[in-house]
Amino acid sequence: MNTPTLFGLCAAALVGFGLYGLIIHPQPLRKILAFNLIGSGVFLLFGAIARRGAAVGMGGDPVPQALLITGIVVAFSATALAVALVLRLFDEAGSVTLASDASAKAQADLPDA
Repeated sequence: MNTPTLFGLCAAALVGFGLYGLIIHPQPLRKILAFNLIGSGVFLLFGAIARRGAAVGMGGDPVPQALLITGIVVAFSATALAVALVLRLFDEAGSVTLASDASAKAQADLPDA
């Protein structure tokens, strides 16, 4: 197994674990972390693509490298914004669930009369 194949498989595994976490976990903070895991898999794949020219003696391709650096910065700022919104939601509502989720849970908890 060569290095690009290994990087591709690791990227696919990260994206798969991230999708699993995004679908399964209802908590907003875990969804944010799962979304970051998906992004890490995509960044790993872009890094492997950017390195493909160096294997044949040429320099690396600068376009995927620029996209990789830009994507990391954007992912960091989006994560910071999402965490700030979750904290603001907790400060305002006392819970990190939205109103429709809370009302559905409250109706499920009521005894049938």
